[in-house]
Parts: sequence; C-alpha cells; structure tokens
Amino acid sequence: MRVPWLEEREESLARQLALAPLDVASWCYASGAWLHRAAAERGLTRPRRLAARVVSVGNLVVGGTAKTPLAAWIAAQLRRRGRKVALASRGYGRSGGEPIEVVSDGRFVHASATTAGDEPMLLAAQAPGVPVLVGRDRGLVGLRAQSAFGAEVIVLDDGFQHHRVVRDVDVLTFDGALGLGNRRVLPRGPLREPLGALARADAIGVVDGPLPEPDERLIAWRAPRAYRFATRRVPSALRPLAGGDAIPPAALAGERVGLLAAVARPDSVRRTLEQLGAQVVEERLFRDHHRFAAPDLAHLADRAPRWITTEKDAVKLVPAWAGRARIDVLAIELAVEAPDALLDWLDARLRQPARTRPI
Repeated sequence: MRVPWLEEREESLARQLALAPLDVASWCYASGAWLHRAAAERGLTRPRRLAARVVSVGNLVVGGTAKTPLAAWIAAQLRRRGRKVALASRGYGRSGGEPIEVVSDGRFVHASATTAGDEPMLLAAQAPGVPVLVGRDRGLVGLRAQSAFGAEVIVLDDGFQHHRVVRDVDVLTFDGALGLGNRRVLPRGPLREPLGALARADAIGVVDGPLPEPDERLIAWRAPRAYRFATRRVPSALRPLAGGDAIPPAALAGERVGLLAAVARPDSVRRTLEQLGAQVVEERLFRDHHRFAAPDLAHLADRAPRWITTEKDAVKLVPAWAGRARIDVLAIELAVEAPDALLDWLDARLRQPARTRPI
C-alpha cells in the first residue's frame, strides 16, 4: 500500500522530525547493503561463477517495477533466438522445504504458489517452454539448471542484490511514476541500497515512463554507459477466476469494480483500471506476497458487483472462497519498445568474455 513519505521529495520540518528515528535505521540498512555488495566485489566473499551466462533483472526501488514480467520476457525471447534458457527465482514466501525446487520443466508445472511462491508461478505462465527453478542460493539453482536442462543462459528474477553468483549482465527496472521516490534507503525511503549502486547497472529500463526529470538526470549521471530502454504494461484480457472465456479489458468501461490485490504497488493496478474506464468503488488490499485464505474474500459480493485481481494474486486464490462474488483476473502484457534493439544489445553482451567476478 502507498506510503506517501516514501515518494515525496519536499517534506515539512515537522515530518522530518517525526521520521528522524527512521533516518538512523535507514543509515544502518544502507551501510549493511553497501558492505554486502563491497564484500563480493572485493573478493571477501566468493560468488559462484557458473558455466552458463547469467542475466539478472532486478530493481533498486522496492516493488512495482515490472522486473518479474521483464525477466520472463527476456527468457522467452532468448529461447526464441535459439538459446537454452532457464529462469531462477528466490521464491519469496514459499513453504517448500527443498533447497532447490523445479517449478516448471518448460512443459509442465510441478509446484504451486504455496510451495514455490507467487512470482515463480507467474514466470512459468509468462515464459512457456522455459524451465523455472527456485532456491535461496541462485548459484546452486544455476548449477541444477545446467545439469538438468543444459541451460546456457540463466535469467535471475530479482538478482541485483543477490551476490552469491557472478552476473554477466545486470538489468535494472524503474517505474516511471515513482522514479527514485524520496531517494532515501529503506525504511526511510523506497531504495534497497544507496544510489551509488546505479553505476553497476548494464541496462536500465523504465516501465510506464518517462521518469521525473530530476530522476532522469541523476540516473544518467550515475549510470552514463547503461543501455536504456522503455516498456509499457498493456492490459490484454479479463479472465474469470472460476474459469471460462476471456473477454477484452475494454469491457470494464463504465463498470463499478472492487480491487483485490496483494502487490507492492496497487496504485498502478488502480491506475490501469481507471484508464480502462472502470470506477474503483471498493478496495481490499494486502501486503505484498500475502498468502490468501477464505476469510480474506468474505462478503465481497456485498461491497462491489465485480472484483478485479492480478495474475500474481490469482495463483493464490481458490474460486470457491469468493462465494457469490464475481472475480476477474486482469492479464497484463509487457510491451518492450524497440524489442529487437534490446535483444541485439543483449546478444552482443552475452558474446563478450564471461565476467570472472562482480564489478
């Protein structure tokens, strides 16, 4: 859910004083993140160098930057270009006890959102034909992907802050509406590590941009050599949660709907619904990666005639929990501007000599 002071650039003195304790926590968090990265870059820890090439898609700002759809898109496109690809995810919030779990072998899905986490299920759905594996240590996951599937390229979902494996390409994603927020590190702001980490990005993509001009200038200064590209979230279909034929998203025009979501930035979903002409009259929002249960969907029909949820949330919902309520899943496709140029750049990077250590 939206926390205004994570985004606001100008703050009153009263707010600054009220949030001063978070400045101390933010300094501690930033120091820890810097030390974690520095230890890997200076050889104090030993990141694993895989035989496969490694492409990381991550973010500097918490949540809502389309990194998971972009990771799926890159993996699917590299596969279409003839490369043997696998996707690796941490599987945040999963309950499976195995250190490594094969979510999909590229043909069949062998896990659930409960055992694997919601994002790996989304990866499996959006990158058909690409094996998806989860595990806390993506280096070990990569070894399994190599041995089990002959993977030549491993695409890491949310890998920018994961230093157990050497990456050949680091892609960062940003949401155009949020940008860098208030430019402070968690918990005082939305940054996962200090802005200096921007210099490590090989490519930077902006979804639903452009970025605010001050953020654009800062990113261009911090990462002057990074390849730049743009993407858009495009609503593609409405699918009944209980099953049935999909209908065009335009059918929401003039509809009164409720929003049911457990994502980092539900305001982006709300914005999409409003752009489609729907009127959001109710919201039932939960924290990101929330594990749904039947009581979460109680009395929906009494609050709005129709409810919309996301693909990420749909994998955790049981239709029977909705009772009389109508729930539709809003499918979103990621449209990459100048896709061939991005893929040609990526192919060229993957043909360069492999990195032997983080940079």
